[in-house]
Formats: sequence, structure tokens, C-alpha cells
Amino acid sequence: MNNRVVRYLALVLVLAFGVALPATAQTEEDESFQNELSYGININSNGGLIGGVFFRSVYFMSESMYQFGGLEIVEVKHPKENPIFSETGDQFIAGKRNYLFAVRPHYGREFVLFRKAAESGVQVNAIAGAGPSLGLLIPYYIRYNYGGPTSQDIRTEHYDPQRHRSFENILGNASVFQGLGEANVNFGAHIKGGLSFEYGRYRESIAGIEVGFMVEIFPKEMVIIPQAENEQLFTSVYLNLYYGRRK
Repeated sequence: MNNRVVRYLALVLVLAFGVALPATAQTEEDESFQNELSYGININSNGGLIGGVFFRSVYFMSESMYQFGGLEIVEVKHPKENPIFSETGDQFIAGKRNYLFAVRPHYGREFVLFRKAAESGVQVNAIAGAGPSLGLLIPYYIRYNYGGPTSQDIRTEHYDPQRHRSFENILGNASVFQGLGEANVNFGAHIKGGLSFEYGRYRESIAGIEVGFMVEIFPKEMVIIPQAENEQLFTSVYLNLYYGRRK
């Protein structure tokens, strides 16, 4: 476990800092940039098609460095989650006991590797950040029919694979909000590093992508599917698509 963590952290640092190439001289338009607010969607190897959302506020420090604070909210899925379709056409995850959502406030730095021209081009930044993690284990609810083929007794309950044995009686999963009030909060930490490729003009709207690697750890296993192996250390590669404005 320790060697694994060391390897992951080393990869993050190499990816984030790399060999910093000198940035070109700062233009007059650059100097007027003080703050950037961006938001977007997150795609990661531990989530589905869209893993979550994020917000970030970036502040100018020097011609080659910025600082930022942000918030990311993503769902972490178990690798053995396989959707099953019920007779009603709805789907559920066999054996799933809890959702896991990670809320990640973070602070970090951006280092300019290649600076774009003031009016066009692509800017490449190396990014490194870290912060606490809130792991929300939210009970996974399903709709279960206790009646027979000719009678229905449908109840929305926290899925228990030992109790709800018959897949034929599972009509589908309920909304994630059903168990939100019963969430179990777990405190952890995360560190991430990557590269951003930014398009757009200074003092106007910007858009870009960020790719990187993240390590997140909790003090205990986050149980999503009780019958499967669950983790307390999560690693993922991610892709952020973002849009924002500068002033």
C-alpha cells in the first residue's frame, strides 16, 4: 500500500510540475488580468459518462504563476457496477448498497509552460492542487414489489442484497435524493496534478480542457457494494471541460 501511494504521488508531481519551460514576456493585456472564474464538467475513470461538476477561481500572482481555489463534486462508482434492466424497463445496480459522492474543496497553483498570444492561440499550464475530501455515502434505494404477479405491494427501501433477493421483484432504483438525508460523511484528502490547454482571448470568455491524475484517500473503506472488494484509496485519470471569463 505505501509503495503504491508513493508511485502515484510521484506521478502526480511529475505530471504537474514537469520541466517548466520559460514563458514569453507578459503583454499589456496580460497585466490587466486579475481574476478568472470558470466552471465545467468532469469526466474521470471512476465515474460514468459525466463524473461531476466543478467551479474554480484563479488569481494572478506573477507572469508565470497563478493561484486558484475550487470545488469539485463527483460520483465515484465501483468498478463492478453493472446495470440490470427490470421488467418495467428501469434499471438498478445488483448488490449496490450505497452511492459515493466526493466533495473536494481544493487550493493550488498554475504554472505557465507556453503562453498564448494576447489575441489567439493556446496556452498550456501545469496544475497542482490539494485539499480535504468529504466522502458522502448515500443509501441506495430501490423500488421492490412484495406482491405477486396479480397483486402489487411496491415499497421504496434501502437496497439490501440479503433481503431483496429476487431480481424479478426489483422494479428499478429510486432517486438519489431518497437517501440524501441519511448520508454518512467521511473525511479524507486528495491531491491532483495535470495540464490545462486554454483557448480564447484575454479579458474575454475562455474555454479549455484539463487532463490529469488524482489520488484520494479516506481513513476507512468506502463500502459501495458489500459483496465486492471496496477501497479507501482511489486513483483516477480525469478530463475537465471548462468555460469561464476573466476580468
